[in-house]
Amino acid sequence: MRPAPPSLLPAEGRTDGARAMQGLLHRLSLGFALAGGGLLGLVVLVTTANAVAFILDRIARLGGANVPALPGYEEFSALATGCAAILFLPWCQASRGHVAVDVLIARAPVGLRRALGRIWLGLTAAVAAALAGAMALGVAELRADSAVTAVLGWPIWPFLMPAVAALGLWSAVAASAMFGTSGDD
Repeated sequence: MRPAPPSLLPAEGRTDGARAMQGLLHRLSLGFALAGGGLLGLVVLVTTANAVAFILDRIARLGGANVPALPGYEEFSALATGCAAILFLPWCQASRGHVAVDVLIARAPVGLRRALGRIWLGLTAAVAAALAGAMALGVAELRADSAVTAVLGWPIWPFLMPAVAALGLWSAVAASAMFGTSGDD
């Protein structure tokens, strides 16, 4: 596991509460990423089972029988993969895994790099919060409309709730980093 990024603030400028909050956000982010990985692992298992069913069906047809594939496999895969992808975003932010182009500011003074880092972290926090809010409204609308998948008839909104939480966590991680950590140093 990668250590938390270094602090923007001098050690004497950080409180124990700020360090504790950053540690909590870091652990939550890791938990969300592990949940996303678990979901993708489940997608792999279901995909494998579906592929095996297709192969067994081809073999069974030689004897006049058939083996059905998994109904609604595509629906489950799409919903789970979409949710899992968003669950990785807070961890990516917490571990400084997002792509950064520092070519233009690599030789800039440390103060300028820190200021620009804080600006970008603030923008990231604002965008992630806006996405979380918009997605929450969309989830509420899907729930009110009783939207379900076409084959399985599963409600769609429960698959999106973890993504709303992940976007909120991503915003919190970026905001916390803006005041306590950065990609510099």
